[in-house]
This record gives sequence, structure tokens and C-alpha cells, in this order.
Amino acid sequence: QVQLVESGGGLVQGGGSLRLSCVVSGGIFRLNAMGWYRQAPGKQRELVAVITSGGSTNYADSVKGRFSISRDNAKNTVYLQMNSLKPEDTAVYYCNVCTRRLSNEWVPAAPWGQGTQVTVSS
Repeated sequence: QVQLVESGGGLVQGGGSLRLSCVVSGGIFRLNAMGWYRQAPGKQRELVAVITSGGSTNYADSVKGRFSISRDNAKNTVYLQMNSLKPEDTAVYYCNVCTRRLSNEWVPAAPWGQGTQVTVSS
């Protein structure tokens, strides 16, 4: 059973930066694609960044050029570096194992962790 523990969130002013971490236990981390999702109040959870087992990355248009996803297989940890934060980035951020459907859509594959709150003030 995969378990996910996110950390690193907080309150930051617009234009600031935060680095989120997600430690993964269970499964074989190095073989899995990993993603960061976020859910803002009243909105659906959305995928913002994915990193494959080979290190390829993909980002939602809303965060391209500002966010960077990375992984450390030795530590079973995936990171999300968030720069130039905007109030609209305010959300609870979650990580998850990702699998890709035949349609090329990435979908979450493990039980969700508790997430970490990111709040960006204007």
C-alpha cells in the first residue's frame, strides 16, 4: 500500500516561492511517474505537474515557467519548486503516483495523502 506525506506549504506573499516535498512509502518509487495536484476551494482537483520515471516533465499551462517538479529516487521523494506565486495558486497541494491511460491522460493511482496548504496573499 502506497502512502504519501506532503509538506512544505505555508503562507507567502505574491511573487514569493515555496518548495513542497512528498515522501512516498510502499511501492517501487523509482519505477513510478509522480504528479502534483492541487485543489482550490470550490474547484475540482487538477494536475499541475508530472515527472516520469525517466525524468521527463509536463506542466499545466497555468504554472509553466514558474513551477518545477523534480525527484530524488534515493529518498523516495518528489518535490515541487514554486516561484513567482500568485493568489490564484492558493490551494491544497497533493502528490500521487500517476499512471497514463491509453488516451495519454495522467490519472492518480494511490490513496490520497493529507495534502499541504499553500496560501498566497496579494
